[in-house]
Amino acid sequence: MEVILQTCINALVASSFFALTAVGLVLIFGVMGIVNFAHGEFFMAGAYAVWFFYSKLGWPFFMAVVAAIVIVTLIGLLMERGLFRPMRGNPLGGLINSIGVLFILQVLAVKIGGLGLMKHVPPAFPGVVQIAEGVALSKQRLVALVVATALLLFIWLFLTRTKLGWALRATAQDSEAAALQGISINKVSVLAMGLGAGAAGVAGALIAPLTRVQPYMGHSVIITAFIVTIVGGLGSLSGAILAAVLYAFFHTFVTTYYGGVIATILGLLIMLVVLIIKPTGLMGTQTSE
Repeated sequence: MEVILQTCINALVASSFFALTAVGLVLIFGVMGIVNFAHGEFFMAGAYAVWFFYSKLGWPFFMAVVAAIVIVTLIGLLMERGLFRPMRGNPLGGLINSIGVLFILQVLAVKIGGLGLMKHVPPAFPGVVQIAEGVALSKQRLVALVVATALLLFIWLFLTRTKLGWALRATAQDSEAAALQGISINKVSVLAMGLGAGAAGVAGALIAPLTRVQPYMGHSVIITAFIVTIVGGLGSLSGAILAAVLYAFFHTFVTTYYGGVIATILGLLIMLVVLIIKPTGLMGTQTSE
């Protein structure tokens, strides 16, 4: 029973990171129609920023997290303006450009931090919170869970309660109709890319003290983000959050009992089954031209 409770707590923490990363991918794809393969490297860049500013330079942890958000958001905005905007209407071109950025960011990470040695980021909040006998949650994980949940709530409220959020959702639903209503597609694309990149960056920044930071950590992240996005439904933010929670529990339990490789393989199989049975995902909607 203790193992089950501990695994549920770990899954809850993992779901917040999965959701942040997947929501960013959904925003970028929904507005620009481009599959951003460099999204995992946004996550990696956020983790590296915290390692550099917090571990190397000694900045306060949350100041390093803010710096990570700023840096990753700027990378995303540069991609939108220089690579994605010229490829609007050409999803394949945008995809190829994102793969190029993926390799560039990996090489930069190697140049900055070296290759072969994973970076250790000491916890900013040492100690644990005892939840029950034999069941504990580290304070660092608790802080990460609270911050990630608060950011998800902020994104949700922004998209559902503000005019800019309504404009973003309208563009994701039908960009031509949104343009006819006077919505600037360029401005909305900048907003979507900034939010999407920033969400992935802060997820990486928060998880940096909980994992080993290395240049290729984005590989597993992008696989998870694609599974969550497709299972939840392309373009559906609520679907991405629901799928993130479900997949986090599934992946954590399978990893606990059978290992991470088996969990990832089974996750990919679930994604394929969903595509066969319900191509629109759990909460996606069928669109017609």
